[in-house]
This record gives sequence, C-alpha cells and structure tokens, in this order.
Amino acid sequence: MQATGTAIVGTGFIGPVHVEALRRLGRRVVGILGSTPEKSAQSARALGLEKGYGSFEDVLADPAVTVVHLASPNRYHFEQCRSALAAGKHVVCEKPLAMTTAETAELVKLAAGHPHLVTAVNYNVRFYPLVLEARDRIHAGDLGEVFHVTGSYLQDWLMYVSDFNWRVLPAAGGELRAVADIGTHWLDTICFVTGLEITAVCADLRTVHDTRYRPSGGSETFSGTAGHRHQPAEAVPIHTEDYGSILLRFKGGAKGVVTVSQVAAGRKNSLRFDLAGGKASISWDSEEPNTLHIGHRLRSNEALSRDPALLGPTAQKFADYPGGHAEGFPDSFKQLYKAIYHDIDHGKSPAPLYATFADGHREVQLCEAILRSHREQRWVAVE
Repeated sequence: MQATGTAIVGTGFIGPVHVEALRRLGRRVVGILGSTPEKSAQSARALGLEKGYGSFEDVLADPAVTVVHLASPNRYHFEQCRSALAAGKHVVCEKPLAMTTAETAELVKLAAGHPHLVTAVNYNVRFYPLVLEARDRIHAGDLGEVFHVTGSYLQDWLMYVSDFNWRVLPAAGGELRAVADIGTHWLDTICFVTGLEITAVCADLRTVHDTRYRPSGGSETFSGTAGHRHQPAEAVPIHTEDYGSILLRFKGGAKGVVTVSQVAAGRKNSLRFDLAGGKASISWDSEEPNTLHIGHRLRSNEALSRDPALLGPTAQKFADYPGGHAEGFPDSFKQLYKAIYHDIDHGKSPAPLYATFADGHREVQLCEAILRSHREQRWVAVE
C-alpha cells in the first residue's frame, strides 16, 4: 500500500466537502488550489492545510501529491484531467468529466493508457447505503422485471432572478445546465441501480429566467457568501435551462421519465427515484436518505431503515453507524472515497462501484442527446 497525498483543485462549495471527507478517512490532504494565489492561501488557512498552491502546474510538480481531486469549474476539467494523467497522478473529477464527448472520449483513451492510475468521476449518490441496497435487491431479482422508472432532482437555489453562479453561463458550465449539473446525478444513479442502459431520450427544457442579475461585488449564490440581493448588479442574458423534463427509453423495453429543476421552492436537494417492477417497487429520496420504501401488491408495504443489521453485505460495507444514527450527504463522499482509495492502495477493481471515466463519458453522451432532442423537439438515440 502506497502513502497518498491529495491536492484539491477548487475552493468553492464542493472543494471543502472533498477535504472533510478525506480527513474523516485519515487521508493526507496536502493543499488546495483556488482561482488566484490569494484564494488558495485563504482557503488553506481556513481548512488548516499545509499548502495553498499558486498554480495548477505547482500542484502537478509537488512530489507529495499522488492524487488530484478536480472540483474546479467545468470548462477546466478536460485540460486538468489530461495534465494530471500525464504527470502520473490518480484523478478524481467532479461531474461533468468534460464539456463535450470528443473531450471525454479522449480522456477515456488516455486513462486506458495509464492502467496503474485510478480515474474516477465524483458521482457520490451511488454511495448512500440504501442506494446500494436498492441496487443489490434489484440485481438479485427482488423487483422482477423493471417496468418503468420515474423520478426527479429538484433544488431551489436559483429560484430568484438575483440568484447567480458561474454555472448559469454556457462558457463556464456548458450549454446544458440543470440537467448536466444535477440531472446527471439522477441518470447515473438510475443506470447504476438498475443496470439498465438508456438508449433514447426526448427532452423539453425551459429557461425560467432569461435574464439574471450578477452582483458587482462578486458574491454568488451557493458560494457561502450572503447579502448579494442588496448589491448593485449587472443584467446578464441567460441561455441555459432552469427546468427540464425528459422521457427515457431503456434497453430491454423499460420506460422512464425524470424532471429536473433548480427553481422548485422548498426543495433544497431532493433526488428521488421510483422503480416499478413485476414483483415489487422501490423508492428513495436524498432528502430522507435513511429510509428505503418497498411497495407490494398483496401485502403490507415496507419502510426499510438504514441499519447495518438489516442490510445486505455490499451496503453494510458503506454504512458506518448503527441504525437510528443518521447518515447523509457528507457521508456519501466519505464512502465514495473509501472505495476509490482502496483501489489506489491495492490496485484497481475489475468492476468498481464508483463511476469511472467511461461512466463520465456516457453521461456527457446523454447530455448531448438531451440537448439535441430539445432543440429538434424529437426523440434522439444515445450514441
């Protein structure tokens, strides 16, 4: 087992989440890189890290760094992934893996050329214990044939015209926003849990606020700063979607539909799925992550609590606390990194539970098909 040292790239909302999760596993986080040397230094001090890097080149040149976590804006992912692999670093990249399928395909190829390096995409929802339990029960045949899949991912943090973040800008986050930012978590989770492959999509998207107001003081929604609604602001035209509904076709005949919104008042972070099968149904919601609902036709329905004593062997490995002691969002990151760093320490698993660069490539393929479907107002095959 090799000693690891990790650098985090990105000081926004999610970068410190990575730091906290790694520390809970006893992993050494060497330093962090922000958008400026000043932000790097400030974040390093706030998080108690050894180093605030001056540049990405400084991160890659640091011999203490063996793993790079990319929590930077989407537009940087491709070049940073490519450079990190060339420097011999393991890579954990936030979604999306890159901005286009041409870029993600190249990263998959580069990853294959470095078989000793672990390359993962940060789809943490897979690692809620009851998501893993749902997966095992479906794969064991408890649901029978999956007839249809329904669900949603709803948030409200961009509900007002005064809510602003770099993600709303196509140049920074991509032409698809709500679907790419949060909808891909739902799509990845469903394919992971059911084992089904999406073959075609039909999408209808809407930009609720075609103008948003960017605060001149630099404060952004979701950045941890407050008071931006009282600052002078610049009107910015918006061309990315706030809402989307997507019909899905799966290989084998199952159908599905998902609703994605970042303007749903009161829904802070609700990823929900309902899976209907020939024997039973299963539903789960990330805002109530410690209960898995199991539905039956001719007997009482069940509400399974997240209790290791009640779970199968896979979910048990990723449930650290006894029943009644809630686990949630931060724990899913810890469990994801437990799996990733196990492979870094001991060699790559042939079929890892975490999302790989190949999975990240598939999600960008889905995003491109969804955007094309909306623009052409028709069903589009996922290539």
